[in-house]
Amino acid sequence: MSSLGHQLTTSVLVVGSGASGLRAAIEVAEAGVAVVVVTQRAREDATASAWDDAEWAPAPARLGGTGERHSADTSRQSRLPAALPGERMTPRAAAQPIDGVEPRGRRPGRTDSTSATRLTGPDLHRALRVRGRQLAIPVLPRVYVTRLLVDNGTVFGAYGFGLVDGSRYLVHADAVILAAGGHTRIWRHTSSRRHENTGGPLRLAAEAGARLRDPDLVRFHPFGLIEPYHAAGMPISDSARHAGGVLLNNLGERFMTRYDPERMELSAQETVTRASYTEIQEGRGSRSGGVWLDLSHLPGDTVMARLPRLHRMLRELQMLDITRDPVEVVPTACTSLGGIWVEAEDHSTDVDGLFAIGEAVGGPHRPEEDSHSEVLAHGRIAGRAAVEYSATRTGPRHSPAATRAAEADVLRLVAADGDRNARALQRAVRRLMTAHAGAVRDEAGLVAGLAALDEIEAWTADIGVHIDIGGFSDLVHAYDLRSALLAARASLQCARERLGPQDCHHRSDRSGAVPALPDAMVWSATTGVRSTPLWPAPTGITEPRRDASDDAGPAV
Repeated sequence: MSSLGHQLTTSVLVVGSGASGLRAAIEVAEAGVAVVVVTQRAREDATASAWDDAEWAPAPARLGGTGERHSADTSRQSRLPAALPGERMTPRAAAQPIDGVEPRGRRPGRTDSTSATRLTGPDLHRALRVRGRQLAIPVLPRVYVTRLLVDNGTVFGAYGFGLVDGSRYLVHADAVILAAGGHTRIWRHTSSRRHENTGGPLRLAAEAGARLRDPDLVRFHPFGLIEPYHAAGMPISDSARHAGGVLLNNLGERFMTRYDPERMELSAQETVTRASYTEIQEGRGSRSGGVWLDLSHLPGDTVMARLPRLHRMLRELQMLDITRDPVEVVPTACTSLGGIWVEAEDHSTDVDGLFAIGEAVGGPHRPEEDSHSEVLAHGRIAGRAAVEYSATRTGPRHSPAATRAAEADVLRLVAADGDRNARALQRAVRRLMTAHAGAVRDEAGLVAGLAALDEIEAWTADIGVHIDIGGFSDLVHAYDLRSALLAARASLQCARERLGPQDCHHRSDRSGAVPALPDAMVWSATTGVRSTPLWPAPTGITEPRRDASDDAGPAV
């Protein structure tokens, strides 16, 4: 590894260049405060979202203008108790405009007061990048953050290395905002891109002294592609089942008759997911480990008219004509609902000066039309809080010991010459999480998962990292493995302790009604799991949840 390093000093450091991270950086820059963005991505890489076609509109217009209504709706939609004060801030924050982010078009049939506007994920990210360039926000691309620098419970920056040449980066900052995604990549089938959402922000925060909230909770989409490799886990739109698609097992049975004979494939998304998972686990799945989504019984013209994008996509990816042949699908992890514990009002953590936003945060996340307003609102809130925190700092804070420890950690991994491959161990983690902590869980499986995790963790003592002409990918995989192990352990331990079932956490060995306001499972590296009651719910939170099919997912 090159001994040449880069040292920078800024008021606020944002780790992650997705939409939430850029929104936070813009808020800081517009306040006239110095900010730097560090990202693993290339400079112009756009946010990849399973919900790119979700509609964006200020929440008050859609929910009658009340934060309490928005909070209750968020809780019902996300299957989690709302973060309350912070969620009540979301509509107000989201409604405030940002230069360069202009919605386009209107949904047919809506009145002016409730019309939703079209702003896809790439549109939003593109507009945020344009605004970032206007504000001359420095972006350090292709940099991997290995550790947050902490002194006596207070963050003062981050340490990392360049993915291209391995040069080290030391960034001193008054405040750090983590905005680099969640941990859905620790499951075998996921909508995440190949090297993202491995739990990095969760590990960085936990190692710095922060707690995690509900890491066992993840939303699974029932229709993820199995192949080809580069598209594995990509969700198929719920529009396929609403158009009349049926699910079949390897016996040719329309198996939803066993799980919801009244609504069949139009049952709640979690029910369909659990049904598919159960069929696969009980040996009635396909050879590739999935089930079949079949549209071939429908008139070809109907399929072409209602699902043109899906038809085109599968012809391109699999040379498959869905008007004639079924497609193999599998439940896929698409959204982290658990993550870093934060204060709802400002997204601060247990570590002074450390904030977290986006999917890295534990709490409600809406996959439907409010997902973009959530990104903008929470980025604004955390950016503003980081500015206010930075203003309280009277001078730079440094800890040579913490910096040396971060450097020594990288050098130790670079020198590792064992026989174990980090990527192979990552795959082992994904297999065990899918088998033991997937859409359906039980005590025996969770215990077996923890035992398997212990074994994998022991193997990491013999890991090998090879720096060669191919670059520093082995070093990245070694750190991603460390993140996956921590996120998996927190998820398995919290899943064991969670008492009541929830729509996104189904225990086959436990039954009972879904609690209106379940406890949060809070995890730390030092104290393990603690069940924490949540504060009183906003108006409407105890209303009965709708028990119907979820809104349409990604339109592909």
